[in-house]
Amino acid sequence: MEMDLAGWLVTGFAILITGISKSGLGGALGGLAVPFMSMWMSPRDAVAVMLPILIAMDMVGIRAWRGKADWGDLKLLVPAALVGIVTGSLAFGAMSERMVKGAVGLIAVGFALDRVLRRGRSAEAVEAPRRSFAWACGAGSGFTSTLAHAGGPPVMVYLLSRRQPRETFVATSVFFFAVINLAKLPFYVSLGLFNRDTLVMSAMLLPLVPVGVWMGMGLLARIPERPFYLFATAALGLSGVKLLWDGVMG
Repeated sequence: MEMDLAGWLVTGFAILITGISKSGLGGALGGLAVPFMSMWMSPRDAVAVMLPILIAMDMVGIRAWRGKADWGDLKLLVPAALVGIVTGSLAFGAMSERMVKGAVGLIAVGFALDRVLRRGRSAEAVEAPRRSFAWACGAGSGFTSTLAHAGGPPVMVYLLSRRQPRETFVATSVFFFAVINLAKLPFYVSLGLFNRDTLVMSAMLLPLVPVGVWMGMGLLARIPERPFYLFATAALGLSGVKLLWDGVMG
């Protein structure tokens, strides 16, 4: 793969944003990396380059957030996500990437708008999500993550509805994506997505991983609880707009 200086700069920026998002915002903006990188390479190469980087970020995040995740939520989300990964692997190359991005973007924007319109409601007035809702979000995240590493919005829809402490929110998302990114690895190998060029590029970008994670944790430590959720909702909405734009105009 040949990329000019602008391509490397945009890719490096996308890696940093992904690290900040995964460790500070629950993965809301993690889906931006593949669309940015796809301006200089094929989407197949972009997802192949990103997967080892995402796994490295997850390993760093697990160490930082150990003991703070909500395992009850993970027991609901992870099995559903594994089903989504299998389905996404079967659909890879057959289903339009634009359709997937458009659908995910529409859901993310709709949920963000709903939270803005209902922000006056108390936490007690919000019912706990049903098991079927958790399964829908988990499966959707696994499916869209397999196709374009855009699994952040579906799982954020679920986690935001739980109104957890921000550390629990982020830690749960970190452990969730650690599992599903590792689970995607054998499917990507079987699909033949990895090659020498993608692996070399992944290795060259790995030094940015701890920088992005460190920046995200620093951001989280400086944001109070209420502004954090407002910011996370805004990030969810922005990522949804980007995905929706890619789906309609891509």
